[in-house]
Amino acid sequence: MELLNSEDINFEQYLKLTEAHMKVKDVSVFIDELKEDLANPAVIKKVGMPWSKTINEFEFKSGEVTLYAGSNGGGKSLITGQIALSLIKQDQKVCIMSFEMKPKRTIMRMTRQFSGTDLDNPLLKNKLEVNNQYLERLKKFSTGKLWLYDQQGTTNTSQVISVARYCAVELGITHVFIDSLMKCVSGEDDYNAQKSFVGELTALARDHNVHIHLVHHIRKLESEEKLPNKNDVKGTGAIADQVDNVLLMWRNKKKERMLRDGEEIKGVAADAVLMCEKQRNGENENSYHLWYHRDSQQFVEDEEAVPMAFDATGDF
Repeated sequence: MELLNSEDINFEQYLKLTEAHMKVKDVSVFIDELKEDLANPAVIKKVGMPWSKTINEFEFKSGEVTLYAGSNGGGKSLITGQIALSLIKQDQKVCIMSFEMKPKRTIMRMTRQFSGTDLDNPLLKNKLEVNNQYLERLKKFSTGKLWLYDQQGTTNTSQVISVARYCAVELGITHVFIDSLMKCVSGEDDYNAQKSFVGELTALARDHNVHIHLVHHIRKLESEEKLPNKNDVKGTGAIADQVDNVLLMWRNKKKERMLRDGEEIKGVAADAVLMCEKQRNGENENSYHLWYHRDSQQFVEDEEAVPMAFDATGDF
């Protein structure tokens, strides 16, 4: 894995789109390209989420933007970290731009998900040695496939666009995670800026065949037990309108309280629900019940499932 730092790289030159005259082409160019496509159709590898229940229903297509929305503490960053690890397993190149968390903290949390165990447990024997072993395994697993942008706090949309374009053009990165939209656009009620930024992201994704993963918040609901929908996404409705996919993350806070209070939980109650509220180029908009494996901080298929082994051979 590598760090991207604005002090080391001049991202400004990647701010503007390709010159307009390079985008205006004679029809013969497109016809020749179509003939080539028909003669030698590209084999496109399907890239998806790490749970078997989603395999035939959702995929991360090149040139699209996926919005992940949820409440504060709802598990958005955890689930995107897990998805990032699964993309690396699928031979994708990933960049994480987190303005919520420092790279070393991001890596340590991903190491816990990668290891499948609680590396922070004070009872862990030979804790330093075990942590170093998993860090080395993660390094081997992710080097050449994972980059992190080293900047926290509020940024600006121009900088984010520049870095994302640099990643696509110079590094061949195929998936860019931006956490979060509100750190990029100052002012929760600046709807025009939100619309403009998301519009630029969709254009960038399309022009460079990269998939953008954008983390965002939902407005505060009457109750934490209520399931949100895409109309609950904070800010302008143009955000959900412009992106290709909308995934809502919901934690079962009622179950968590009952467990804390020692109450009996009857029936099957998932720890979280990942809801596909929009999939522009897909047929399924389903909800996926997931269980939280506390030691690994992974979301797994069911309450009996073991954590995913990301560097094991074969599929999950």
